[in-house]
Amino acid sequence: MYQRVQRGFTFMELLIVMVIIAILAAVAIPKYLAHLRRAKEVVLLQNLTAMRRAIDFYTTDKEKAPATLQDLVSAGYLRDIPKDPICPDCTWNELPAQSEDPNQSGGIGDVKSTAEGVDSSGKPYSDY
Repeated sequence: MYQRVQRGFTFMELLIVMVIIAILAAVAIPKYLAHLRRAKEVVLLQNLTAMRRAIDFYTTDKEKAPATLQDLVSAGYLRDIPKDPICPDCTWNELPAQSEDPNQSGGIGDVKSTAEGVDSSGKPYSDY
C-alpha cells in the first residue's frame, strides 16, 4: 500500500499566524495614525509660515497689508492659497493688520487655523 503525504498547514498553525499578524497590526496601526497626525501638524505649521512670510513681504513691498489672501496669489507672493491639512474644508482665520499709522487701516496682518481640536502636545490648532 502506498503512504499518503499530507501537504499544507494545520488549522492551529494558521490560527497562530493570524493571531501574530493581528497583534502586530494592533501595535502598528495606532503608531501609523499618530505619525499621520503629526505630519499634518507639520504641514499646517509650514503653510502658516509661508503665508505669514508672504504677508510680510507683500506689506513691505507695497507699504500696505494685503486685503485678502487672494491678493498674495495675484501679486505672485504665493502660487495658491494652501489648504488647512487638519480641516481641508475650513477657511483661514484672517486677523487684521496692526498699523501705527491711523490713516492706514485694514488688510491682513496674520493668519491662523480655524480647525477644531488640539495637536499632539495639547496646543489648540487655533493658536498656531
